[in-house]
Amino acid sequence: MAIAGLRRARPKTGGAPGWIVTFADLATLLLTFFVLLLSYSEMDAEKYRSMAASLASAFGSSVIEGGGPPVVVIETPAPTGVPTQPDAQRQPTDPGPELIDDRPGASPEVTPIAEGITELASRLIRELEPQVASDDLSVSYDTEQVVIRFSEDATFPSGSADLKPAMQPVIDRIVGVLSRCSGEVVVSGHTDDRPITSSRYRSNWDLSAARAVSVVHELVMNRAIEADRVMAAGRAETNPLAPNTSPANRARNRRVEIAIRNPECQPSGSGEDPAVNILP
Repeated sequence: MAIAGLRRARPKTGGAPGWIVTFADLATLLLTFFVLLLSYSEMDAEKYRSMAASLASAFGSSVIEGGGPPVVVIETPAPTGVPTQPDAQRQPTDPGPELIDDRPGASPEVTPIAEGITELASRLIRELEPQVASDDLSVSYDTEQVVIRFSEDATFPSGSADLKPAMQPVIDRIVGVLSRCSGEVVVSGHTDDRPITSSRYRSNWDLSAARAVSVVHELVMNRAIEADRVMAAGRAETNPLAPNTSPANRARNRRVEIAIRNPECQPSGSGEDPAVNILP
């Protein structure tokens, strides 16, 4: 009887162990999960700008608000050992601070900013730092004006044009700054797009105009600011900051703004910090 021969087992070829496939799948899934989380995350731009303004004020600077990242102003410092020229002795042809847009894809062109605008903005930020940090208001500026923007929650009860008592000391500090600066003051009231239901106000136009008048009254009441410099405007829902598509956006659109156009400020007193410049 023939005996079948035994087959010799083939040696295993080299390669990665079996568990590495499972580990690779797990790592890929974790990476996909974190990328998904990042894609859904959003930056709170308003809080970022408020914190940036507060920090800038603490370091002797101010911040320009805009639709993108903060836009900054820079003034070239004098070389070491060369005395700087006092404000009162500057020649009329001296260039003032310049607005530099350093956002991606922005034009390299530089837009000059009037010294009165940056001076007033920096004074307001220093004076209103607690309110800026708490999001009750914001201070921004462009090439023509400085804008103080109040949120509705901090300024008026819902559906009312009566200022909250806590606003009185804030407006007093604003008056103290504006009384030392020239420029036309325009106070405008803004609402969202929802129709108002009130026996006192016929429409959002009535409510926004009444709120603007309430602020104007407080600005000129003690006569520190000349009444002929100030005007009130009701804008209703015609100039929103964001689309009226969510409660958060509607709350942002309900606001009062004080715009100071083409300001010129008196020289700072001995107890006040000098004007500041912003570095990008």
